[in-house]
Amino acid sequence: MTAPKPGLLELLSEHGVPEKGARLYLAACRGGAMTASELARVSAVNRVEAYRLIKQLSADGLLRATGSRPQRFEALTPDDLVDGWIHRAGERLHRLEQDRDRILAEWEESRTELEAHDPRKFAVLEGTEAIRRFLLKRIGAAEREILVSASERTLSRFIDLGLDRAFREASARGVKVRVVTEVHGQNLVEAKHFAGFAELRHSSNPVANRAVVVDRLGSLVYVSSEDGLGRSGEEQVALWSSAPMFLRLAREYHRRLWTPATRAEARFVELETPSEAVLPVVAGKETVPFQRLKDVAKLGMRASGVREFQLHLPELIETIARQLGREIAEQIDGRTPDEVARALGLYYETHTMGRLSTVREKPLTLRVTGCFACTSDSPEIGRVMCPELLRTILETRLGHRWEVSKPDPTKHATRGCLFTATPA
Repeated sequence: MTAPKPGLLELLSEHGVPEKGARLYLAACRGGAMTASELARVSAVNRVEAYRLIKQLSADGLLRATGSRPQRFEALTPDDLVDGWIHRAGERLHRLEQDRDRILAEWEESRTELEAHDPRKFAVLEGTEAIRRFLLKRIGAAEREILVSASERTLSRFIDLGLDRAFREASARGVKVRVVTEVHGQNLVEAKHFAGFAELRHSSNPVANRAVVVDRLGSLVYVSSEDGLGRSGEEQVALWSSAPMFLRLAREYHRRLWTPATRAEARFVELETPSEAVLPVVAGKETVPFQRLKDVAKLGMRASGVREFQLHLPELIETIARQLGREIAEQIDGRTPDEVARALGLYYETHTMGRLSTVREKPLTLRVTGCFACTSDSPEIGRVMCPELLRTILETRLGHRWEVSKPDPTKHATRGCLFTATPA
């Protein structure tokens, strides 16, 4: 049998037919129906391998079994074979033409990673995880500098997402990392953490636009913020761009914040050694300072690594009572215990929920009635706050130490609370 021309074998190979399988098919085309062993012999293919290839060719439609004993195999004519390929290729081409625009649009929308040769100048990144992966890759590829404009809350978000480690690693490679943010008591720990590996400055102006500029290749700007454009902090959207104008604006914004900003070291000293630390409590807005107290407690726990602690309530009540006592003492008159007691009685009648009267002058004994603060539901008010408040008033007005007895709140409903005050 004449050996098939290499061109026929190559054509079959291009359509996925193995070289030995192509020899079997062409042998059947030339010799007509043959048994498996005959096809193996004329094609010079190992019999075991020929049986496997004949089964595959039959499944693909190139061979068709005829008869049963012995079973013979005849080939699909080359004309039918080529026509079938042309028909299927035509169908695939038609589907591809129909789906081209949809496929390319879906591909563009799904991409979040831009390569150096990417012709696009803008990419929208949706979701915290997509933004995190994108930033990790960009920060990891930085060679010269990274400029970060971060709002007060952004530093903690960076830490939660593990981006601080990427900044640290970039700095270790010699990349200049500059972070401008707002450093306050609430984010002091996070700011110190970043100052350990980056140049950090405190901006006296709010950082309205959160951005990360990587070298001169591009900038990522957060479109959504923690407080807007989303029901939660997880609903983040960011825009990456390599457009020259966009990049220039992002770098210029960072420069405007950076130049007048305070160096981190000076800001830390300012926060940690304040001239006066006060927590104003205003009627009608009582929850505001206690939110600050919550922040202080949270900061202390994060700084110390403690996950739970207990506030000693009597100490807190005494602190409040002393402050209230000083405020009342400034509003009343009196230079003797009797004068202070009478002025205090008038003050109670005018400003408070109860009444205060003098039971005895020596030792000075005061009775408070009509006050529901020291009921059985809150005995610590009567036993801790009231004695400390009265003691602070007497000491502030009279200038020396006093001792005030603690009352029995259980008798308040019938006789009021009695307080005995004696000079210490």
